Amino acid sequence: MRSVLCRKFGPPETLEIVEVEDPKPGPGEIVIRVRAAAITFPDALMIEDKYQFKPRPPFIPGGDVAGEVEAVGEGVAGFAVGDRVTGALGLIGAFAERAKVPVEAARRLEDSIGFAESTGLLYAYGTGYYGLKHRGDLRPGETLLILGASGGLGMAAIELGKLFGAHVIAAAGSAEKLAACKQRGADELIDYDKEDLKERAKALTDGRGVDVVYDCVGGDYAEAALRAISWKGRFLVIGFTAGIPKVPLNLALLKGCQIVGVFLGAMTGKEPELREEIERELLAELAAGRLKPQVTRRYSLEEAPRALRDMLERKVVGKIVIEP
Repeated sequence: MRSVLCRKFGPPETLEIVEVEDPKPGPGEIVIRVRAAAITFPDALMIEDKYQFKPRPPFIPGGDVAGEVEAVGEGVAGFAVGDRVTGALGLIGAFAERAKVPVEAARRLEDSIGFAESTGLLYAYGTGYYGLKHRGDLRPGETLLILGASGGLGMAAIELGKLFGAHVIAAAGSAEKLAACKQRGADELIDYDKEDLKERAKALTDGRGVDVVYDCVGGDYAEAALRAISWKGRFLVIGFTAGIPKVPLNLALLKGCQIVGVFLGAMTGKEPELREEIERELLAELAAGRLKPQVTRRYSLEEAPRALRDMLERKVVGKIVIEP
């Protein structure tokens, strides 16, 4: 089969498209014919050895796939050849024509759910669902400020914020990105490359401040958003595409607010029951049409280096996938 191979850590341009042996399912595993694989920011970081999870080269990047079951291993129950499924691979192995998935990490897909739309569901929507509901306790009528709102995580947070009844303020770095956020349902917009993030967020809340911050970018934006938070607000730490920030902790004291880490990967290992609950609820919302992931660009397997370069250079709006 064809696959994307990282022989050594480096930029996306060093990746190779090579023929490797088809995977064979072991006990408790299935092999999926990959129809779509999600592309995420951790994928782009991992090939350059800049992510906390560090696989040893050579490896096939990518962690989320969807497709049809081609083979089942010993002891597998509940899945048969031809079933439509989505699966999480643990961050490597997805950018290929076939992928081996542990049966406990595979989920059936309703016919109404597209392969591309289902990939990365736990990464983007799971992070948002876990963060906003279980860590941030977002309530109807509250104001949610999303930093990096035009990316895959941010777009999912916009949808989830509206689903939970919040007033959503989307912050991003260009008119094009903000237009996409508005289309996804954001109530208010902030161009943080042109506007003062703190002052604009304060103005949009009549000086009260925002109840919850969903920070996907970090960097200098984090402190500005923290200064715009309300009394007893919740600041959710999601990611650091603009760098890891250093914030004055006196702000947490003065505002009586919480700074809360949202690490989906750790939660899935430490609280598997919660992970399964979140996945079930997300797939139900997806099947009912209350969540509608939007794939903004589809790349071929050969275009994987370009897709990862676009991710690193923040050219991506919304969700992007590889379709082998």
